[in-house]
Amino acid sequence: MKFHAKLAVPPHKKVRLKDFDPAETFGYEKGHEKGDRDEALMEKTTCRLDDLQYSLYAEGKRSLLIMLQGMDTSGKDGTIRHVMSGASPQSCKVTSFKVPSPEERAHDFLWRIHKATPEKGNIMIFNRSLYEDVLVVRVHNLEPKSVWSERYDEINRFEKYLTENGTTILKFYLHISKDEQKKRLQERIANPDKHWKLSEADFKERQYWDDYVDAYEEALTKCSTKYAPWFVIPANHKWFRNLAVSKIIVETLEKMDPQYPTPQLDIERMKKLLK
Repeated sequence: MKFHAKLAVPPHKKVRLKDFDPAETFGYEKGHEKGDRDEALMEKTTCRLDDLQYSLYAEGKRSLLIMLQGMDTSGKDGTIRHVMSGASPQSCKVTSFKVPSPEERAHDFLWRIHKATPEKGNIMIFNRSLYEDVLVVRVHNLEPKSVWSERYDEINRFEKYLTENGTTILKFYLHISKDEQKKRLQERIANPDKHWKLSEADFKERQYWDDYVDAYEEALTKCSTKYAPWFVIPANHKWFRNLAVSKIIVETLEKMDPQYPTPQLDIERMKKLLK
């Protein structure tokens, strides 16, 4: 199965998240027999991603930007930790976007985003992203509708500009159910080792679940483009979430086909100097 084609949101398609099963695994399994093969596939995919990342870095001409969005507890941190487990920190970095600082608020909403985009040869992962300005801002009325409603077009223009300048963009919405979120919050409460992850904000934001669904549906509908697609990743099963994201990244990098640069040195001469 080509995960890219299966999970991408087609441009201009109206998205209704109720039409996507957050527990879907498309026949993949975890556990015995066939599940063991699927776990081996995840390991193979991770190794392949590491090889492609190294080629991209060596080529030094293009970059990859990965954006992760989702409800609280959807697994943004866990996805980064597992999918990029073999990646080199030399050319793979993570940036988180939280409440804007006073300096960031003094600029346009894309200012802090553009500063964090990846250098050529690098992979950058956004844990939350520019989409916070049509999600949190919208849900909590931090700006009037006349302001945030214009941002969908601004985001599309910005992403097109990045792709025209050598950055490939992948955007993942980690799709969990409200019941699954409740289960994960209960697990954090029950496990002392996870108390550090608890945030009062997570429980308060849960009250706005339906408002966030509406906000995400509009963002997915208006901002999934051919050059910067959105993917709805079934994320109730963490292992499948990781497999799907890693496969899409690998499929994308293979399509980019990064090449090692031609050596600038005379290799045969270098061999003779070692004698």
